[in-house]
Amino acid sequence: MNTPVSPSGPEYADGSPVRLGALVPLTRPGWVAAGRHLLAGLDLAVREVNDVGGIDGRPLELVVRDTAADPERAAAAVDELAGLGVAAVAGEYHSVVARAAAARADALGVPFLCSSAVLDALTEGPTEWVARLAPAQSHGWRIYADFLLGAGHSRIAVATQPSVYWATGSRVLRDHLAPRGGTVVELDTNALTPEALCDALVDHGATALLLLVGHPEPAVPIVRAVRGDRRLAEIMIGAPAGQPEFAEWAALLGGDGAGIPFLRYLPEHLGPLGERVGKELRERLGEAPSFVAFEGWDTVAVLAAVLRSHGADRAAIAESWPRVAVEGTRGPIRFSRTPGIGVWQWAWAPVQVVDRDPAEPDRFRILHTG
Repeated sequence: MNTPVSPSGPEYADGSPVRLGALVPLTRPGWVAAGRHLLAGLDLAVREVNDVGGIDGRPLELVVRDTAADPERAAAAVDELAGLGVAAVAGEYHSVVARAAAARADALGVPFLCSSAVLDALTEGPTEWVARLAPAQSHGWRIYADFLLGAGHSRIAVATQPSVYWATGSRVLRDHLAPRGGTVVELDTNALTPEALCDALVDHGATALLLLVGHPEPAVPIVRAVRGDRRLAEIMIGAPAGQPEFAEWAALLGGDGAGIPFLRYLPEHLGPLGERVGKELRERLGEAPSFVAFEGWDTVAVLAAVLRSHGADRAAIAESWPRVAVEGTRGPIRFSRTPGIGVWQWAWAPVQVVDRDPAEPDRFRILHTG
């Protein structure tokens, strides 16, 4: 899908737009719901920038490319967008896809502000060209591990699929839990049916099962199998990657999808800016905006501020990351160098562990904050 999002707002004197590339998963096997929310946030912010005069009188234009969760497609999109003259590239939700995009942006000298992907090693080494809003996986997943321990869970099973992202998540959990008396056993969902996975949970005596797998397959069948197994009535199901955040989860699973704690990157209470943007996003989406939609809005807010203060020159944008100071929907945004992470990083976006309330699945309960 190749979608230039038209600018709106006042007439512009010179008419030439400042173009931003946007990478978004809009078709399967990408997480389409996440892509839809991310694009809603990006597009809303672009339209608000244009409603107040754009970038020094020039309209801001979003040039959207669908990554469909395909790293090669994302890398090719960065090539294309660079050729189209974008000032910067933004977006992406899937970590492995964002890593491919970041590598290509670094090679081409195109600034890339990653909205939502959390993999620590977004790039092979340090780069001046890439910055990120989402908290690194090691940061968020350690907070999730602390939540597990606080809730009395030390025998953890993880249902996994082959992926750098899932393997890294398993390692973060294991490394954080082991010194604190916790154990992590991995169950390969490519080798186990949901029913066989239930048998393995009983054999291991696990008190918590974490879904480190794709959505809706195999996450939804696993949840149904575990919820339907009387032997596992007391087990906690968790989803640190955030699968239950989106309305699709509740639609597919109903009550079975409630009470499954996941990571969400929102503060306990939004400020006036977050409340206003959240209301606008809800009207656009026809449902409650996820944290991913806020990440999209914040991404454009940062880039618009950089473009106004440093112009559309790519090198000037990349040089500006350490000087960014922008009020985002979820708090003040600044970038810094963080040990073990090669990109400029907002350290950190707020982190919560939440679940859908079993008594009211459309309502979220905050269980733990980081």
